[in-house]
Amino acid sequence: MNPGTRDFSYVERLEKLGLFSFEQRRVPEIVFTTRLQAKLPAFDGVVLVTNTIDKLSGDLQCLKIPLSHYKSIDASVEEEVVLVHAPDLPGARLIFAPTGPLNRDYDDVRRFSDAAVSGIKRALKAGMVKPILICPPEELFKEASLVTVLGALHALYVPLEIREAYPEKATKVDYLGVWASSEEEGKKLVLLSLALERGRTVCRDIGGSDPERMAAPNVADYVQSIFSNSVVAVSVTSDLATLEEKYPCLAAVNRCAKDVERHQARVIELQYTGEGTNDKTLLLVGKGITYDTGGADIKAGGIMAGMHRDKCGAAAVAGFFQVLSILKPKGIKVIGAMAMVRNSVGSDCYVADELITSRAKRRIRVGNTDAEGRMAMVDLLCYMKEKAIEQYHPNRCELFTIATLTGHAIRAVGFNYSIIMNNGPAHWAKTAQELQAAGDEVGDPFEISTIRRDDYDFHKGKSEYEEILQCNNQPSSATPRGHQSPAAFLIMGSGLDKHGIDSEKPLRYSHIDIAGSSGPFPGIPTGAPVVALAAKYVLNRI
Repeated sequence: MNPGTRDFSYVERLEKLGLFSFEQRRVPEIVFTTRLQAKLPAFDGVVLVTNTIDKLSGDLQCLKIPLSHYKSIDASVEEEVVLVHAPDLPGARLIFAPTGPLNRDYDDVRRFSDAAVSGIKRALKAGMVKPILICPPEELFKEASLVTVLGALHALYVPLEIREAYPEKATKVDYLGVWASSEEEGKKLVLLSLALERGRTVCRDIGGSDPERMAAPNVADYVQSIFSNSVVAVSVTSDLATLEEKYPCLAAVNRCAKDVERHQARVIELQYTGEGTNDKTLLLVGKGITYDTGGADIKAGGIMAGMHRDKCGAAAVAGFFQVLSILKPKGIKVIGAMAMVRNSVGSDCYVADELITSRAKRRIRVGNTDAEGRMAMVDLLCYMKEKAIEQYHPNRCELFTIATLTGHAIRAVGFNYSIIMNNGPAHWAKTAQELQAAGDEVGDPFEISTIRRDDYDFHKGKSEYEEILQCNNQPSSATPRGHQSPAAFLIMGSGLDKHGIDSEKPLRYSHIDIAGSSGPFPGIPTGAPVVALAAKYVLNRI
């Protein structure tokens, strides 16, 4: 779009693609322009994101003039966000949100998303409702423009509860403009940023909403609504007898919550099949603990607050499927399972010392009820393993678990980073390295950990009663290898240990711990690792 006035036909085209809806207003409308001049009434201000004004040339030379004048009176112009009067630009105002110097040794593309967040927040304070975002071409980071737009959209997210309670506050701007050097680039930028943001919005809506708004039955309703009349098929298992039969470890966690109808567990299965010959199958399991009290091993000392975010793994699975439903990548099949259950405390809660037989017929002794996430996922991972064996092809199937699983993940790598670890076949295929590289390109970074023999030894049964020990009785943050060993438990408890490198049917499996990357509380969830997964498995197939 090259707007002189608002082009509602463009909005209609977006609606047909499922990218925009006046009714839902989940994501602000995005329009692009290849022009930049004062008489452009579609916009009421400019937000510039770059590291130095020296990069402003060609069509963007008009931005350099007011900033150069400002620099003559304030040498810090490239160090902090500034608002400059610019009579020759839309809205006569220009916000410069600098990335700061880009050090090739350690800086990454997130400098652009961080700057975009700051710039858009300043634009909102200035009263802009139709800002145009500009990121000049960047040689060092090829996806800088996309990451910049995603940063702006993160700042413009409105929580689901606010959108529902106050429709007039459903969006913070009328629409967001983006500058592109060509029409082709502009169309691609709008399509990708809207699709990825729609995915992150689904993830944020589920992961960030409170324990009642997104209790398991409500998550199921939300997901079914999102994917009604789409290419994604949804099925929901709610029958208690079925859950106990098929997913006994999840049913154990659900035992205390099942007598409260609005808290009863749901297993939500999603499926997408792209057009053309299928050369890749992804099988995803997401941890969806709608609220984690810790169960009988209750979280004490004020650390229970924020535990509604323990569903961000399942939320990421739903968000990834939203991207699939919009971009419709070819040649790929994706099956997802969301393990939605509340870890409640009460007279019927599961307790440490219990022996539970998993779907894979492994006898598991519970060591700590606050290690409920691995319990919720292990039988679903076994289910996905069975599906992978049914359509077995060693280079075609990849299995993942995604979870806000351990405080140890934060201790190990800090906030803002997902951790990925491979089993043997995935290690040989370099799944972690490839996903890390894809995430680095789009500002959704990973650190790589390794599953060692120590981790398997840790979970071996300690007596004749059990084959597997679920956990010790310490929090993960106080346990050596506290984020690696749960991956070994999931492999053992699901029976994936029979599908290693030296087996007849090796299966690639990677565990992703997003405890540190899912977002701050209080604050807005990030949507990790939706964008990285899309960069690795989707964007090259559209």
